[in-house]
Amino acid sequence: MASISQGDFSEIAKRLAKAIPQPHCALDFETPWQLLIATILAAQNTDRNINKVTPGLFKRWPTPAALGDADRAEVETAVKSTGFFRNKARAIQEASRVIAAEHGGEVPRDMAALCKLPGVARKTANVVLGVACGINSGIAVDTHVTRVSKRLGLTQHKDPVKIEADLCALINKRSWVIGGHRLLLHGRYVCLARAPRCAECPINELCAVREAEPLGSWNARARAEQQLVAARGLATG
Repeated sequence: MASISQGDFSEIAKRLAKAIPQPHCALDFETPWQLLIATILAAQNTDRNINKVTPGLFKRWPTPAALGDADRAEVETAVKSTGFFRNKARAIQEASRVIAAEHGGEVPRDMAALCKLPGVARKTANVVLGVACGINSGIAVDTHVTRVSKRLGLTQHKDPVKIEADLCALINKRSWVIGGHRLLLHGRYVCLARAPRCAECPINELCAVREAEPLGSWNARARAEQQLVAARGLATG
């Protein structure tokens, strides 16, 4: 259950919308299947690194059937830089085989069916359905969303499924995808795990655990965050 009032959350949502008006997925993809594979590979790695790996991967194996039938050792070599490459190679191949054999080569647009695919849990399914298919099935809860949600009092839970339920109760269903993505990007670039940028945070005044007083107006801080997110954080290295 959230420990924040609906009024305070509405103000948080307004400020995040100003700071991140058009959130976008940092993973490069052209189809729902490509996003599914990229999301599996992105576990415990950076989107930037995954974007270096996937172009070659999809050029060599352009369809679920092609990747599913590929030599496992060759796939492992192709994704080795993503970490845990043996497990990831197995997951993306087995998921691709199921998609080719049972879904006509198309990623299913259904939460239950997606979660039955090897290597796919609810977070990955929410990313694919929301970002690639435009379906508000829920909110993808990763480490950034978890951290921001707990710091702001949007949830008191640790379990991602319960955190998702709390967030879905606060955010209008039409905004589940975009609202969740704003929380993710805010955590990635401002509300950092270590040394959070509290003084530069546009929602500083609404955060009970802030570690510094705000600098300037929240609108100015929101504009600064907008520039940072637009540059995918490159301004800070």
